[in-house]
Amino acid sequence: MSSTVNFPAAFGIALGSNLGDREANLRQGLEMLIERVQARVILAGGLYETEPVDCALGTQAFLNTVVEIEAACSPQEFHAHLQAIEQAMGRAVVREKNAPRTLDLDLLYAGDFVSDDLVLIVPHPRLHVRRFVLQPLEDIRPELVLPGHVKSVREHLAALTDDPADVKLVRLGWL
Repeated sequence: MSSTVNFPAAFGIALGSNLGDREANLRQGLEMLIERVQARVILAGGLYETEPVDCALGTQAFLNTVVEIEAACSPQEFHAHLQAIEQAMGRAVVREKNAPRTLDLDLLYAGDFVSDDLVLIVPHPRLHVRRFVLQPLEDIRPELVLPGHVKSVREHLAALTDDPADVKLVRLGWL
């Protein structure tokens, strides 16, 4: 089931990297996205470092952030662009679960758009339980209540039971 979205739309995106120059990877991926979809960044959360979970021993920590971008394309088109950029930056289509990656781009939300088909689930089904997503999202949209949710981003973050110290602020204003 999918809903429609008005154009231009505000897209929330989680960015992560744990290979190579992680911050440069995030910047490059975002630059590619802006150029590719003629988008503009509306808001950018802080840059956070997170230890890898369920990854191979010796895996480098992740850098994570969230940005909100305005673009005049459908959520499906936007999602396809995200996947193409990940692949252009070296992410294999077929890969082990939790494998290290140069760039990970997840579509978190697209305005009030809702989709639960086989290709695209929006809002992202696990964003409300991931501190490494909620923390930078709270930086930019603390009162946001996503379609299908009753709690705001701030309330979801406060409800988490994991250790807040597991997600460490590297810097605000990184972009």
